[in-house]
Amino acid sequence: MIDTGIAAGLLIGLFFIMIFLKIPITFALCVSSAVTMLYCRVPLMSLVSQYANAVNSFTLMAIPFFMLAGELMGEGGISDRLLNTATACVGHIKGGLCHVNVLASMLFGSMSGSAVADVSSLGSIEIPMMVDGGYDRGFSTALTVASACQGILIPPSHNMVMFSLAAGGFSIGALFMGGVVPGVMLGILFMVVCYFISIKRGYPCGQRTPMKERMKIIARSIPALLTVVIILGGVLSGVFTATESAAIACIWAFLVSAFVYKELKPRQIPKILLKCTLDLAMVYALTGAAGAFGFMMSYLKVPAMLTNFLLGISSDRYIILLIINIMLLVLGCFMDMVPLILLCTPILLPVVRDLGMSTTQFGVMMLYNLCVGLCTPPIGGALFVGCSVGKVSIEDATKALMPLYITMLVGLVLVTYVPAVSTSLPILLGYSI
Repeated sequence: MIDTGIAAGLLIGLFFIMIFLKIPITFALCVSSAVTMLYCRVPLMSLVSQYANAVNSFTLMAIPFFMLAGELMGEGGISDRLLNTATACVGHIKGGLCHVNVLASMLFGSMSGSAVADVSSLGSIEIPMMVDGGYDRGFSTALTVASACQGILIPPSHNMVMFSLAAGGFSIGALFMGGVVPGVMLGILFMVVCYFISIKRGYPCGQRTPMKERMKIIARSIPALLTVVIILGGVLSGVFTATESAAIACIWAFLVSAFVYKELKPRQIPKILLKCTLDLAMVYALTGAAGAFGFMMSYLKVPAMLTNFLLGISSDRYIILLIINIMLLVLGCFMDMVPLILLCTPILLPVVRDLGMSTTQFGVMMLYNLCVGLCTPPIGGALFVGCSVGKVSIEDATKALMPLYITMLVGLVLVTYVPAVSTSLPILLGYSI
């Protein structure tokens, strides 16, 4: 007779052992699933069928288009226009370049949805600009890394598409709208902290841009900003699906970069397509492997086990949510965002639903946790890219990030325990949360 507890321990134990041995996550997921299937006498053909079913999704087709649109914008001069717009709007405030950094990341994140793309494209401009302006290099890098994570929350975020898929096809529009207020709130919190840090350290402020010049700069950025209008307008109006709006955004980003700003050259296209293909291959491989792993977790009733375990620790909703947040923060320090979304969503979603939390709130809470993981060693992708661009050590950047970590945790508490932060806008727009 098959012991379900042993099978669940075998599935999860093998996975973490292989992760500890630095075996690629895709292989760890497949091998642990296959071994557990053999133990449970489940036909191995189920591994293949579940792998195929996981990637056979129309919703998942939005991912390559979002990735391509982000790359086109990064290479096509759009990031420069957004930076100029941010400088014109907030550069005159105390610690002006800090606020420029945050606002530019907010604008770029609302188009690319990628923290790493934000750090690599804007960081190469922002960090030297801040250092030349008298800001500490470590702090400049830390702020660039932290502010880039707004792109995970502010729509359109391809990570929200992944969560929608893992949650069984939940409304992408509701998730997009659920991330708006938390993403903007995080940016405002960063600006407040930067203002007081700038006063304490004596960081300078820039000159106020005349209103006429400011309007000219903003006008030059309108073609780029229309990308957001296309994506969100199409999804919210029901004219496009998320996949269709992402495809149209790619076309628009190409036209703006190549013919309006004229900075995207034909020789850059093969490099952009190759990078997107490599990134996409990793995402699809992970998605398929996570589908097989998730099938075995459902087969062994792991979500029900975890629910019973957490309720056995405490019946207090606030304590259980605190434990879930701590778990996600720790996992985010050691694993990438996409596999964590695919693995943790099917396990934790039933738990939080039993606690009365909506799918929209949980999706935003999970992504908020995991975006903190992008800034934390030892695996944080945004942190590594930022340190490379800023030419600082991981240790120096992590030390400079401390006040920003605290700021992010304050925002996380609000998202976790105040449902209206993430659900008020979707409800206002008529979405089921």
